[in-house]
Amino acid sequence: MKVAIYARYSSENQRDASIADQFRVCREYAQRKGWKIAQEYSDHAMSGATLMRPGFQAMMQSALHKEVEVVLAESLDRFSRDQEYTAGLFKRLTFAGVSIETISEGDITFLHIGLKGTMNAMYLSELADKTRRGLRGRIEVGRAGGGLCYGYRVLRRLENGEVTTGEREIVDEEAAVIRRIFCDYAAGASPKQICKALNKEGIPG
Repeated sequence: MKVAIYARYSSENQRDASIADQFRVCREYAQRKGWKIAQEYSDHAMSGATLMRPGFQAMMQSALHKEVEVVLAESLDRFSRDQEYTAGLFKRLTFAGVSIETISEGDITFLHIGLKGTMNAMYLSELADKTRRGLRGRIEVGRAGGGLCYGYRVLRRLENGEVTTGEREIVDEEAAVIRRIFCDYAAGASPKQICKALNKEGIPG
């Protein structure tokens, strides 16, 4: 049987070696099964809460065009953590005559989709709650809870043996540009005029 292997990791804190590790165990599994590996697909540092992943989409196209008979991953949540997406994946591949198999769960059935899909959906919900709670905690102690804004740089320092997050420090050159924008606007210049002047002087955005 021809098999497509899929690997993914979602966190920037994980290493690219995670993909290599997933490929390695999947290859060993396929070899024990006597399967021929047709393709290998991967997505690096991409959330399982979305299907808009190039590796995943390429794998789906290969499966739906019946270039493979099985899609293989380390576990079901490598494909997606969203219950709706997991059920849709199973439905589409089953209709195309392509089976799903994972090292953790084995041959995927309707039972796996129901139970694992629910568990993965709960994980995503808990992760979102923890993320929001963490961001709120940062904001309440006067730190940044979002991305990096113009005029600031990320400040890292050790606090109780751990590297701090959410701290910023002012970039003097960029701060001067911001003050100039406010002064020009207060003096009557329109946003368009201000942008033209800054672009003419080659000041980066």
